Amino acid sequence: MHIHNLSQEDSILNSFISEIRDVNIQTDRMRFRRNIERIGEILCYEMSKTLDFAPKTITTPLGTSETKFVNEDIVLCSILRAGVPLHNGLLNYFDKAENAFISAYRHHKENPETFEIIVEYLACPSLEGKTLILADPMLATGQSIVATFEALKPFGTPKNIHLISVIGAQDGVDFINNHFGKDTHLWIAAIDKTLSNKGYIVPGLGDAGDLAFGKKLQH
Repeated sequence: MHIHNLSQEDSILNSFISEIRDVNIQTDRMRFRRNIERIGEILCYEMSKTLDFAPKTITTPLGTSETKFVNEDIVLCSILRAGVPLHNGLLNYFDKAENAFISAYRHHKENPETFEIIVEYLACPSLEGKTLILADPMLATGQSIVATFEALKPFGTPKNIHLISVIGAQDGVDFINNHFGKDTHLWIAAIDKTLSNKGYIVPGLGDAGDLAFGKKLQH
């Protein structure tokens, strides 16, 4: 798998990452969502440089101009609910893309430190021969994004696969590296070193879904 860790270079991206981590700033839900969206836009822009382009002539009021446009059929798929702001950032740039949505959540049994991934709601177009962009803001254990990809397989075989995350743990990156093909690309804004005993990224930022949309009751 090709891993593109954008935190290895200094850029404005670091400011947005620091704000979503900061306990004194992240309580502003609107700002948190917007920062996730902006991070998605930056990741999307960097990823777009690897896509196929085709030349096209456009007509201006004073003549013509030669340019190049993305020459791929793109499907954006995000994991609900935390993935919604990230999805919006991607859709801001790939506004003509098809869209897929899936719900995947952790189901804790008797032991709060162990869980399984439950996939329920799924809406997806055909993926056959298309470029799949699979977005999950927090790449902790990596189990959610793998479970999501398994659930998408009946919809066809993508030509290319790009994974997009905001913050990941090294364990999660290693896990998906063993489950996705060598031609898969991971675009990520930061990679932290460890996971807590409950499978949360450390230092991370907490629960991205709760920070974006408010706390939920656990069932």
